[in-house]
Order: sequence, then C-alpha cells, then structure tokens
Amino acid sequence: MRHFLKKIMSSHGSPEGARQHPIPEAPTRGDEGASQAPCHPTAIDNTQTVGSNPITTTSVHRLGFQIPTNSCSHRDLGFTGRLAGRWYAVYGDTLWCAPGVTDMLRDPPGFHGMVRDAVSLMTDDPLRVVDLHLNGDAPVPHPLQFVPFEARWGETNLFGFGGTSLCEVDAGEAVGAVYFLVNANEAGLIGAGVARVQVIDGTPTVTKRFGPRGYWWDSKCTARYGDVCAYRDERSEYIYIWGGPPTYITDWLNSSYTYLARVKAEDAFDLDKYEYYWGRQQGWKAEVLDRFTPETAVLWGTGQGQVFWSPYYERYVLVHLGTGGCTVFLRTASSLEGPWTPDVTVYTAAPIDGGLVYAGVAHPYLDPTGRTLVASYTNNNHIEVVKIVFG
Repeated sequence: MRHFLKKIMSSHGSPEGARQHPIPEAPTRGDEGASQAPCHPTAIDNTQTVGSNPITTTSVHRLGFQIPTNSCSHRDLGFTGRLAGRWYAVYGDTLWCAPGVTDMLRDPPGFHGMVRDAVSLMTDDPLRVVDLHLNGDAPVPHPLQFVPFEARWGETNLFGFGGTSLCEVDAGEAVGAVYFLVNANEAGLIGAGVARVQVIDGTPTVTKRFGPRGYWWDSKCTARYGDVCAYRDERSEYIYIWGGPPTYITDWLNSSYTYLARVKAEDAFDLDKYEYYWGRQQGWKAEVLDRFTPETAVLWGTGQGQVFWSPYYERYVLVHLGTGGCTVFLRTASSLEGPWTPDVTVYTAAPIDGGLVYAGVAHPYLDPTGRTLVASYTNNNHIEVVKIVFG
C-alpha cells in the first residue's frame, strides 16, 4: 500500500490504518475531471487539467479476480512492468491464505502470515499470474518478499516496502529497476529508493538497494519519488517516477499533490544523474525539488496509478482511481510532464465488504493495437480486472 502507517490486522489479515480512515470527497468541476485540483486563483497551478479527453468507450466488462496459479494469497497493487521481453507485476502487502487453501474466496478468518511486497509473472490471461520466489510451505507454497529488508539498516520483517512498476534498464542483460517507499511503522514513511533487479533463472531478483540506508530520497524533506507511479517511457531514453510530497505536509489538500523526476534508463542507479521537474515555468533541473506547490506539482488527487502509451490514441494515458471512491478514471497527455486532460470515467466498482478500492493498473501488453485495454485495481485486497473497449 502507498501510505503505510502502523498496521493492525483484521480478521482476514487485511491491513487497517491510513487507508481505512474516511477520505473526504475531492473537489470537482463539471462531469469530467473527478480529481481536478482545487482552483488557486492567485497562484500558478500546473495540475489543472487542460483541453478535451479523446477517449470514448463502447463497452467495459468486469472479467473477475486476478489469482495465482501456483499459490494462494490476498494482495494489493500489482503494477505491471516489462523486463527482458516478459511482463511482471509488483504487489504490495501480500497476505497468505491459510495452509492448504487454494481459493482465496474460501480463506477462513484469521491472520496466516504475510510479506510486505511480492512479484509475479503475468500471463496471456489477466486473471492468472504465476507467483515467484515461493517458500517451502506445503501443500500450498506462499510468496517470499521481493524487496528485502536489511537488519544492518535497522529494518525488520515488519517494515513496509511499497513498490511500483518494474522499469527496464538493460534488456540484453535482463536488468531493471524497482522504485519503492520504505515504511518504518512507528517512524512512518522514512524514504523512497530504487533497487537493481536482475532476472536470475527466469525470476526477477533484487540484487542491490541503493543509498546509505537502502533509500535515496528522505521523506522528511523530499518527494517520495516512485511511490505514486514509475514508467519506462518507450518513446524516449527515460524512466519517469512520480511521488507524493514530504511527510511534513499532512493536510489532505496539499498532501494530494504529485511531483515528478526522471533519469535516463542507463543511469537509473546513479543518483547524480536524476532530474527534477520544477513546473512548466522552470522545467527540468538537476537540483532536487524543495518547493512543493501547485506550480511544481504535475498531478493532484489521483492516488497511485499507472501510465502507458496508447498507439490507438497516440497519447499517454494515466489509469487511476482518485483519492477515494470506487471509480476507474482515464486521462491523457501528449507529454509526461503534462498538462493532462480531464478524466473520463470508465467503470465504477462495488466495494467488497465495504473495503477500499484504489490503485489503477494497466495491462497494455494484452492488446498491442491499443483498441482495448485491460485494467485492474485493488478492491479490499482483491485484484479486480476489467476490459475496456475503446470507441
């Protein structure tokens, strides 16, 4: 999950805490743009949506729940990314089902173990994934943690690592990067970082975390880059990473802004090569952003989501679910810096047992033409999948 505060386990092991508190309804303007930023009449606001959204849909079908073929657990997020010709999903909290349970919908009450993130191989069926890094549990194995905790940095197995998409660095060497947010529980969100991922024996494996304590961007004073979204842009040399503001910004309005950084993929493990976006008026700078305003932000109120290039619309598309509610939105842009168009509503989910619905995910690899899009989202620790047919 994105915002890790101290977690309390419910009867099914579902995390409670920051995401379980009621979220105020976002200010809106008009029928579209459900996460349009509040207007700041006396200041520059680069998060305001611009223009019209070309997306139209002819149908949207709910396909079902995404489940692993070789394990059984509840999970959230599942952001997709390509590495060496294959697509993988990075999940957040992965709550193991009871020993021997093969159907998560039949999991009995109780906490049966968990890891704070996991990785799976995507298949041609968006409802079926193959879990990787499995443990020795019998008769049903369970996923091990993807981003490892390190005792030498004072971390324990209770620390959270909220990751976003794998981003390819070197296809030939099967090397990628994963961006993550470190949660130290009582200490809160302490930093955002990057890890080197190498495909070893067909399995993406974290081989190194960067930074003196396993992360680069201190959450007390910098944006949490990579926490909201990470994207390897196929149309350039760059990886783009979006993140929320520092933790000293706590009010709902200002904590809902998102900030942007980028790096050439080949330089993903060199902090000095990163650039930070200071808004359309100032552009990209090597200087780390330290002014968190509507002028330097690029999005407001989207929550976590995923960006992809649509060959059908010839635009970038962001899949997201806003800051609360159950609706899947799509917005578009010709540039990853924005501005973005207003949202188009494509689907509204029914919350499971009154739980939270969040984190939009794209599966663009399933239709290279872009005429259709499979999208998923988290519905109370179930990954729910829909198929969108564009007009």
